[in-house]
Amino acid sequence: MRLVVVPTPQPPLDEGPLQLVRPGVAVPRPAHRPGPRPRPQPGPSDDFPAGFGPAWSGRADLPDPRVAGRRLLTLTLEALAGRRPLSQVQPLTSVGVYAALTRGRRPRWCAGGTTPLLLGAVHVCEPVDGVAEVSAVARRSGRAHAVAARLEGIDGRWRCTALQIG
Repeated sequence: MRLVVVPTPQPPLDEGPLQLVRPGVAVPRPAHRPGPRPRPQPGPSDDFPAGFGPAWSGRADLPDPRVAGRRLLTLTLEALAGRRPLSQVQPLTSVGVYAALTRGRRPRWCAGGTTPLLLGAVHVCEPVDGVAEVSAVARRSGRAHAVAARLEGIDGRWRCTALQIG
């Protein structure tokens, strides 16, 4: 998970030459493109019985990702604003996301003030079966901030495995 606090716009610190892309020249893509995680292979284990542990869920076994995404983003922003305990977000997130939320710095726009925080329409993209990427715009005091999350279907419910707050 990556929590990103967007700094105030400043001139770039890099004083090296600026590389421009010329029209018609292909821009190299990163070597690693994140995709679906492999499903665990069922099989007997010496320590645990078969079927023990999290099981991946297909889209047909999961609720509407738009509703789950809105709930997750709303709870997370309210927890970061101090309006609800952060522990209420734990059942909806992976271990890594929750750890980053507990040790991470809260965005100043989210934590300060008494102005209500409004979450706009939630947009959903489902790149593969059992995975949904949700995004929305949060508004407070006339300013807009992007929030996005990756949800993966585990044990018949959506769980946030990546969260970006800008």
